[in-house]
Amino acid sequence: MGELSRRSGVPVPTIKFYVREGLLPAGQLTSPNQASYDAGHERRLRLIRALLDVGGLSLSAIGDVLRAMEDPDQPVHDILGIAAKRLTSSPRDDSDPELRGAREEVLALLKRRGWRAGTGSAGSEALAEVLVALRRAGHGAFIDLLDDYAAAAEQVALTDLAYVSREAAREDLVERVVVGTVLGEAMFGALRRLAQAEASARVYEDGGGAEPEEAGA
Repeated sequence: MGELSRRSGVPVPTIKFYVREGLLPAGQLTSPNQASYDAGHERRLRLIRALLDVGGLSLSAIGDVLRAMEDPDQPVHDILGIAAKRLTSSPRDDSDPELRGAREEVLALLKRRGWRAGTGSAGSEALAEVLVALRRAGHGAFIDLLDDYAAAAEQVALTDLAYVSREAAREDLVERVVVGTVLGEAMFGALRRLAQAEASARVYEDGGGAEPEEAGA
């Protein structure tokens, strides 16, 4: 375990905690007081830390995802749904009329796009909450861009699935689904912020006024 800690950078007490919680398999006993940990343990440990530190999942959510990954009878598509649900697990007030109205808007969007997700799915519930929050913040006009965002999201989803489908072995395929869903979310968010900074500079700095030669004329 000490060697695993050195290779991964995760402290031994944390590794022991992950083993007790069932997040990390126990090592292979080599003596009453010794156990060996192989590359599979290191890979699982790095996945846990990535989902926790970058993906923002709780240890409970990570446990749910890992158990789904290890279930050979769990369809890969369902594992994607489990990972997505753990990203959007906030409580919802079903009596809120604004939320009910937003769900109807989401359902209309799904029909327009021909998407098969229902209004009870994790993604559709999260989107409905965003629509409510935008209106309450006084930015309901932002919702006019919903179809444009949906079109862009569809392209990103196709890119995600192209990555996932590169592997044929189920173990690798399942891990790619989880990584693509959770860490892909974080990567896309970071790329969006970078793109916004560049677009803002082009609009408000490069194109915000007359060209230099015109300004000096």
